[in-house]
Amino acid sequence: MNILHIDSSIQGEQSVTRSLSSAIVTHLRDQLPDAQVIHRDVAAAPLPQFSAEAVLADPAVAPTPSARELTMALEEVLAADVIVIGAPMYNFGVPSQLKSWLDALAVPGRTFRYGADGVEGLLGEKRIIIASSRGGFYGPESPMAALEHQESYLRAFFGFLGVTRLEVVGAEGVRMSPERADIAMREAMDQVSRLQAA
Repeated sequence: MNILHIDSSIQGEQSVTRSLSSAIVTHLRDQLPDAQVIHRDVAAAPLPQFSAEAVLADPAVAPTPSARELTMALEEVLAADVIVIGAPMYNFGVPSQLKSWLDALAVPGRTFRYGADGVEGLLGEKRIIIASSRGGFYGPESPMAALEHQESYLRAFFGFLGVTRLEVVGAEGVRMSPERADIAMREAMDQVSRLQAA
């Protein structure tokens, strides 16, 4: 079992998603002690911005540093069985550093392909677990639901790549009050404890 652990929060030790993603990986490893884990912190070491230089460079001829970094990120995903992603909501969406990592994954012929029947995602065997946090409330029943472009974006993106097994461990309303933050974290950790390794 190969686990790829992605963190994207800029909050360091104060980060809710870093706490959750770490707890998820620990919980999975408790069930699968032989699992191999690769950790990539895209906030501490951001990938290059999506650019023609990075995308159009031929790695077989003269790989640029940007192209090499993007290729490595893609290969980590292709080698993973489970991908745990710490994804806080920033300004109604995902962090820009996480978006750069996602951009590196959408590669025709590697993670999706075009065919006679349209687009086919190629990552159907992957399991994605999102560690999500939001300062406010953005669920379907919330007046703010129309501004939620974080979890919905991740579901759409990975669905495009063929992923059918996507789970969200979420802590919502963590900036509303210390009391609400405590409740949200207890509820999220309970979700973590119920995750199955397979």
